[in-house]
Amino acid sequence: MRVLVVEDARALAEVIAEGLRDAGMAVDVAGDGIEAAARLDRNRYEVVLLDRDLPGIHGDTLSRMIAEAEDRPMVLMLTAAGSPDDRVDGLSAGADDYLAKPFHFPELILRIHALARRRPVARPRTLRVAGIELDPVRRSVFRSGRRLELSVKEFAVLAALLRASPGYLSTEDLLDRVWDEHADPFTNTVTVTIGRLRRKLGDPPVLTTLPGAGYRIA
Repeated sequence: MRVLVVEDARALAEVIAEGLRDAGMAVDVAGDGIEAAARLDRNRYEVVLLDRDLPGIHGDTLSRMIAEAEDRPMVLMLTAAGSPDDRVDGLSAGADDYLAKPFHFPELILRIHALARRRPVARPRTLRVAGIELDPVRRSVFRSGRRLELSVKEFAVLAALLRASPGYLSTEDLLDRVWDEHADPFTNTVTVTIGRLRRKLGDPPVLTTLPGAGYRIA
């Protein structure tokens, strides 16, 4: 899952981003509304964590812009203003959920997953392909009843491939969906992660390489 954190308090933004990355998400950070709008034009996000009082473009205005977009991300508004009236105003501006600061980080993670499931294009929570069952909320993976212990990136790569099945994803697709815009396009990190994942999935092989195209779960 790819998430955009829009927060002008840089230290807080980095803390949030690091926590979300630890939970297996690809995260980009924008420090104001103008930077956020530019990133939204360039990249595809499932969820946007949006501070309300932003410089450049106010959070309410940005939320309305997102709400009018096609195949839009879900918006979770984060703000220090937590009164009922503030919540109503935020939701009226197009936000899909509203969380007052300070917040409990596990609750933030659960709300992000809940919003991602509510997207019109969202798939069923548990992904089942080729004897593999992956639950992105419980962060569990089984193959033929055997539990697999995967790293954060291995889990995210497998989830992306299962969602794309029976199609394939290129190295560039995986960098975009699992890492973030700072990932080096010339790195071999995808190849290394695929190799580890293939070994952990075991036999018979289900993760196949399409020369010159990418990878898929057969």
